[in-house]
Amino acid sequence: MDGLLLELKGITKLFPGVKALDDVNLQVRRGEIHALVGENGAGKSTLMNIISGVHPHGTYQGQIIYDGRPCSFSGIADSERQGIVIIHQELSLIPCLSIAENIFLGNERGRSYAIDWTETCTRAGELLEEVGLHESPTTLVENLGVGKMQLVELAKALSRDARLLILDEPTSSLNETESRALLDLLLRLKKQGLTSIIISHKLNEIAYVADRITVLRDGRTIETLDRQTDAISRPRIIRAMVGRELSERYPERRTTPSDEIRMSVGNWTVHNPANPQKKVVDNVSFTLRKGEVLGIAGLMGSGRTELFMSLFGRSYGTAISGTVTINGEKVTLNNVTEAIRHGLAYVTEDRKEYGLILMNSVRMNTSLANLEDVSDKYGVIGSEKEDRVARDYVKELSIKTPSVEQSTGTLSGGNQQKVLLSRWMFTQPDILILDEPTRGIDVGAKYEIYCIINSLVEQGKSVVLISSELPEVLGMSDRIYVMNEGRFTGEFNGKEATPEKMMECMVRSQDRGRI
Repeated sequence: MDGLLLELKGITKLFPGVKALDDVNLQVRRGEIHALVGENGAGKSTLMNIISGVHPHGTYQGQIIYDGRPCSFSGIADSERQGIVIIHQELSLIPCLSIAENIFLGNERGRSYAIDWTETCTRAGELLEEVGLHESPTTLVENLGVGKMQLVELAKALSRDARLLILDEPTSSLNETESRALLDLLLRLKKQGLTSIIISHKLNEIAYVADRITVLRDGRTIETLDRQTDAISRPRIIRAMVGRELSERYPERRTTPSDEIRMSVGNWTVHNPANPQKKVVDNVSFTLRKGEVLGIAGLMGSGRTELFMSLFGRSYGTAISGTVTINGEKVTLNNVTEAIRHGLAYVTEDRKEYGLILMNSVRMNTSLANLEDVSDKYGVIGSEKEDRVARDYVKELSIKTPSVEQSTGTLSGGNQQKVLLSRWMFTQPDILILDEPTRGIDVGAKYEIYCIINSLVEQGKSVVLISSELPEVLGMSDRIYVMNEGRFTGEFNGKEATPEKMMECMVRSQDRGRI
């Protein structure tokens, strides 16, 4: 077909113990934005890695037809020469280099023995203008926010004369404003003739930009929906993704919080370690009840993560002051070990950098925070104990893995998140702090994690849920605090809160009313 830029026929990919892709077929038209959706582990990223040459020809079965010709890419360089550029979920920028240096890294302007810095900066400036990033090309990437880094990645892709742009979860780390700006940019690039494939779990964003949507499930192509001819709805997409109805987005909880105060924090203040004069948490006080899900909402940079990392054994910050009372006892949590001993657990928002050791097995990652319980009296880890614990959590949390010896880095994002949850559940905490627990995972895996949260609070545990997704906070929380500029600017009963009320508190400036 003349209208096709890319066609995949019968793509099958095997990993040890896993068939990641099974006879996948995909057609991408010229000048369209084509969305690829599916649960974690459905094979989306694997398929994109095959298209871009990350998984080279010969490691999979099937055929890639690009621009009317069969292709057999042996690496990323081969696909980029054909105008196929992939932007991975984890950005590949070098923080200590400038924007211009990052854009043309491996694609330098000049001669083989000398870089033409004038041309480099001039062309970089033109690309930054094209993507709408108003920064100097000489600005160091480490001085940019995540949203601007994503635009640098786009400029880098355009510098390679991209004809087919593949974006893997491009908005997973962006706030709502940054996400919309990025999606609008893709729509503008589409008008200029650029073809895009976007992988995303955010179905509202897919509905906003996509011309067609292909659904993968368990490594197979389920269907392709065309907005021009098909009745596309969120329930239909979800049903295709998970193979079942999700009648309720948030599972019903069978218990209500106790009146008993599990933890109270008073006048908590934290200073930025890089700038000790700046307060990132400013005189915050709050309570957490037994059996409660306490939602913490706020825009990126509001101080949510800094607050709870500082409470978790002073993992962040300097010149920390304030009081913490747990189960009626005033405590001092000077380090993570003391925090764990007093019943706290913290699931980080960045599971790959700070949460998991990806090269290690599921078994080793599960036991890491509580080695004492899998060791003998001499401190020697018992492999049988460790294996039994890991298998129990794999079963309890429905972690999809061939075995507990599987490298954690080979699992899907949702299953990695469950491994991280199992690690902290193994410490038997009374208070579980979840920082963006569903970031970058699909609706089915989200629902499963919501069920785990409900199960924990039904057992009398207390959960702090930090999330940038307002529907998630509203759907799961018994009570909600809203944070802005290092302070709490609103408190709501979960049943009474609305997105409008919460957003007003999120943008409330410090010279207005506070709690």
